[in-house]
This record gives sequence, C-alpha cells and structure tokens, in this order.
Amino acid sequence: MENIIRVAIDGPSGAGKSTIAKAVAKKLGIDYIDTGAMYRAVGYKTLVCGVDPQDRQALKNMLEKTSIDFSKGNIILDGEIINDQIRTPQIAKKASECSALADVRQKLVQLQRQMGQEKSVIMDGRDIGSNVLTDAEYKFFMTASAEERAKRRYDELTEKGQDITYDQVLEDIQKRDHSDMTRELNPLRKADDALEVDTTGMSIEDVTNYILKEIER
Repeated sequence: MENIIRVAIDGPSGAGKSTIAKAVAKKLGIDYIDTGAMYRAVGYKTLVCGVDPQDRQALKNMLEKTSIDFSKGNIILDGEIINDQIRTPQIAKKASECSALADVRQKLVQLQRQMGQEKSVIMDGRDIGSNVLTDAEYKFFMTASAEERAKRRYDELTEKGQDITYDQVLEDIQKRDHSDMTRELNPLRKADDALEVDTTGMSIEDVTNYILKEIER
C-alpha cells in the first residue's frame, strides 16, 4: 500500500483554514475533507427536515439515514450537492449547535477517521489534531486576530451580496470563539504537537508556502 499522509489544520472561525487546506491539497494532490462543511450539512439537514437537534431520538434517526461525501470540491449530502445552501450565518449557528452534540460528533468523526485510513487527506476543523486524527503526520494550528478574521469574513459575505455589517460579523466571530473554546465536548484547542501559524498580515500564498515547506521538511 502506498504511503498515506494525514495533514490536520485546526483553528478558530475565519482563520483561513479552509482556503489554505484547499490550496495545500491541490499542491500535494491529496483529498481535502472540509469537516466544518460536514457539520454545516448536518445543521442544514435538521432545518430542512424540521428536526430539533435537542430531540436526541429524532436526531439519531436522522443521522442513521445521512450520508456525506466529497467529490471534485463539492460537498454532497444524501446525493445532493449543497455547497451554496450551507454558507449562511443561520447554518453556521446550526452547525455550532450540532457540533456540541455527542451523537453528531460520533457519527462524523467516525466518517472522518475512516477517510484518513483509506487515503491521503488534509482536514481542517476545531479538533482534528487533538481528537479526530491524533496520529496525523502533520498538524498545524492557524490563528489570527479576531478583527482580521472578521474583516476577511465580512469581505467574503458582502462579495456574495449579503447585507451585513462588519460589527455584526465581529460579534458573531467572538461569540463563535467563546462557544468553540468552552464547549464541553472536544473544545477548540491547539494539539500539543501542532505547529502554530499566526496568519495575521500574511497572504494566502505566504501561508500555503509556509505549510508546504514544513511538510517537505
């Protein structure tokens, strides 16, 4: 069997994890697994199906009939591409709520670990290096100031035509940070053996090249 490598990228919301992970995956020719999108997919499905995430039995029944896959840069939920549907503030809040639930995490972590056993992957999220792929060959913890992360997210949302203010985005970022870092189950934290990368003031190309050099070393 050819050598499998696993790259874990963790960090708070808006640190640029997904953008960098996609760029690194393309350079290395490996699959990018967007774990945040997986939680968004579950949050999206609870809304579409009218399932209260706090109703454990209803949630478990839904999860049993849920399939999530990635293909050619698309996220596929139960056979349907849902790239655009899951990129809204409403779904982000649902994703955060669902990510704190043990049944959801168990289901998705199982899928993520299975992917990491079968092929070379790069994953980004909140607890990849500290929980999902604890034996990953390469671990990075990306961060940036809350103000810079809010500006990036604000620019991204307004470019897509969403009517939102910078202050709203900053407040959402700060609330999300607090929620992610204080949740009881696998909170956001830097794995002991992860390399911290502060992306404040760095371009996408700078960060990508830095991570590629670390992997090549």
